[in-house]
Amino acid sequence: MTSTAFRRDREGHGRVSPVFLGIAAVTAVTGWAVWSGFAALPGLAVFLFVTSAWIVSLCLHEYAHARTALHGGDLTVGAKGYLTLNPLTYTHALLSIVLPVVFVIMGGIGLPGGAVFIERDRIRGRWRHSLVSAAGPLANVLLALVCTAPFWLGQAGAMPTGFRFALAFLALLQVGAALLNLLPVPGLDGYGIVEPWLSHRVRRQVEPFAPFGLIAVFVLLFEPSVNQAFFGLVDGVLEGLGVAGSDTYCGWDAYRFWEDADAVCAAAAAVPAR
Repeated sequence: MTSTAFRRDREGHGRVSPVFLGIAAVTAVTGWAVWSGFAALPGLAVFLFVTSAWIVSLCLHEYAHARTALHGGDLTVGAKGYLTLNPLTYTHALLSIVLPVVFVIMGGIGLPGGAVFIERDRIRGRWRHSLVSAAGPLANVLLALVCTAPFWLGQAGAMPTGFRFALAFLALLQVGAALLNLLPVPGLDGYGIVEPWLSHRVRRQVEPFAPFGLIAVFVLLFEPSVNQAFFGLVDGVLEGLGVAGSDTYCGWDAYRFWEDADAVCAAAAAVPAR
């Protein structure tokens, strides 16, 4: 990697896309509306805040893959627009953005999307290949720590209750995405981490199943026992970070504004911050 390549990346292909900035602006405005209570439809504000923030996190997930690949030797990621954070440049925009949002709406599941296209032959060394795959889930881990910071710092009570619920639900999505993506299932980043260490024969045998890994995980999550075990693990991680299960539940309840609100959650959301 030459300094010229990095300079060319910074001056051109690495500029942040107006599309991403627009999504980030929606996140900021709706987040302020939820925080201040300045919204005619509080549930809609929560929905827009969490959805736009989730899309921002998906962009950062893919950016982490691309940036790590750039440092690993794949200079083509800049020309492909992956470093601009523009979701429209992804190889599989449907898998990377649309389906993960649909999964959140359907079941509150932070299912990871399709990865950016990395030219693996340009990257040398198994550790670098593994790091490229690990970068995305690590971005979700970092975002989960950011979302839960007020909780593990003991400042959750200082936030407006409705915003606390929304932030807790957003944290649940980040933790869920990180855990799911680290599964060693073909097509997910977890498999990408271990794949460089497998024999060529094993990789050839597994390769045909890669397009179906994400679908298989999604289907399994609707099996009650699997769903309960998975969300039990997610809740355990969140509780370790200071986030109560009641907060994530009420955040999920507020997010689905088109359904009747839970009476307990609605009453709690009306209580002002301490």
